[in-house]
Amino acid sequence: MAQTRSFPRICIALGLPDVQTLLQHARREAEAGESFFEFRLDFLDKPAQGPEAIRRFLEDHPECAVFATCRRHQNHGKFNGSIDEQLSLLEKAIGAGAQAVDVEIETAEAAPERLAHLRTLNRVIVSYHNFESTPPMDTLIARVMRPGADAYKIVTTARKPSDNIRVLAAAKAFPKHKLVVLGMGEQGFPTRVLSPIFGGYFTYAAPMYAEGTAAGQVSARLLRHMYHVEKLSKSTKIFGVIADPVRYSLSPAVHNRAFQSRRIDAVLLPFLVAPAYLRDFFSMAERLPLAGFSVTLPHKQKALRYLDAVDPLAKRIGAVNTVWRKAGKWRGANTDSAGVTVPLARMLRLKNSSILLVGNGGAARSAAFALTDAGAKVALVGRNGDRVRALAKICGAEALLRDQLAGRKYDAVVHATPLGTAAHPKECFFDGDIPADLVFDMVYNPADTELLRRSRALGKTVIPGLEMFVEQAVRSFELWTGESAPRPAMMQAAVEALDHKSK
Repeated sequence: MAQTRSFPRICIALGLPDVQTLLQHARREAEAGESFFEFRLDFLDKPAQGPEAIRRFLEDHPECAVFATCRRHQNHGKFNGSIDEQLSLLEKAIGAGAQAVDVEIETAEAAPERLAHLRTLNRVIVSYHNFESTPPMDTLIARVMRPGADAYKIVTTARKPSDNIRVLAAAKAFPKHKLVVLGMGEQGFPTRVLSPIFGGYFTYAAPMYAEGTAAGQVSARLLRHMYHVEKLSKSTKIFGVIADPVRYSLSPAVHNRAFQSRRIDAVLLPFLVAPAYLRDFFSMAERLPLAGFSVTLPHKQKALRYLDAVDPLAKRIGAVNTVWRKAGKWRGANTDSAGVTVPLARMLRLKNSSILLVGNGGAARSAAFALTDAGAKVALVGRNGDRVRALAKICGAEALLRDQLAGRKYDAVVHATPLGTAAHPKECFFDGDIPADLVFDMVYNPADTELLRRSRALGKTVIPGLEMFVEQAVRSFELWTGESAPRPAMMQAAVEALDHKSK
């Protein structure tokens, strides 16, 4: 066997249609500092040119490591040749300098003698993929290890939160084997970050300027700079944000920047949790274990039933947005209230101030309790009169219909409806005048809403929703860590994340 060296934690998966494009992306990644690549020969329109592409790349970048994959179309690849042609091509890839080859389990089982021959030339990774679900891991591991190889890869599709811990536990259970374990899809994204600290051999990333080769792959830059994959260890505290959908959340960008700013060994990950799988998520959270997590739509109310202790204000609001584990118990609080009162208190004295709160959903509910507790005189208006009256009754506010606003003036307007969000960017609750000189829009994505634009045009002072988001994140951070939050760093991260999402 040829001399080999250990692989880095992150492998860039390159599946491009022609050699020129493949080399262009590989060289760009290498110049950006990446050093470990998978060349998917089966993605090439002429797979036979793959070994020469490996040779040319390694001539220019001898410091890099490359392994070759040529998955047959019968096994969800793109190679249309026979098993013999597939293995011959992989052997040529080794001859061209590839430090390893990936052979899917179906080929390994069909041609054990050829597999053994490949192992005499260099490292062989035997891989299993399941594009439908995550079957029992013990069965999969037994199967993939049976042919014998230098490393093993098991990639499944995560369908529920607990699939993540089942995948990660597999790597932890076999510390003496080089095992790559990953869950595909958005549901399985946490495994791409956590696999190496659970004992996984390495993880995969997409190139910066091209599609990845599997669902859920993100760029190495994101793994390295937002999640600090290469610096995570077994002692790293794991936090999360749960939502459905979760891909739009700013929490990973904001909290990971805060951890890094305070030099706290922690990471926050997005967990896609459908309403039907909230209980399953809590089961996974205990086994992972999670130190805490943010809660957003649609789980803020239903999460209460799984908590051992709840902050009094969160109980009155009937919703939590921050959960942490202390002395073996799940505890919950609602920091959304601080996200409303703190930015407003910078602009006016809340006690005895008159505030018009627009909305009747969960965000309005948190704001209503927070403002009335602060001594403000709150009037409520919204599109659903029954819900407005019900909320006003329990929090001691005045209930109004829209046509009752004519001629009224308030010290501030607080807007807490979905109007103006990315899903409704051109909509605004107010058709004409806005009955206050201070306007606070709780919508933060997009950063500049139709309400804010109209308010500025009328010469009013505005508070953008990003201030609310960062303030509640600050309080969550402090509950989780016991340290003061780096507010400027968190705001900067939120601005950058929103700007990136808008592109």
